[in-house]
Amino acid sequence: MNQPNPELLKQLVQVKMPFGKYQGRLIADLPEPYLIWFRKKGYPKGKLGVLMETCYEIKSNGLEEILYELKSLFSEKTDKK
Repeated sequence: MNQPNPELLKQLVQVKMPFGKYQGRLIADLPEPYLIWFRKKGYPKGKLGVLMETCYEIKSNGLEEILYELKSLFSEKTDKK
């Protein structure tokens, strides 16, 4: 079984969506229907797609508590930029 990449998990609560309807929203805050739509159409290439797919997997498996914990640990550090 693959171990989760801690840096990737941290980026879920730090990286913002660079385009589209939810531009400027944290990847962790993207609504699940939006992530499902991308799953059907195809995620963007590169890091953004990996982050979106990871977020989808977390949300679709009912593990959103992980995102809440990550936000409490890391998101306040990005607010001070």
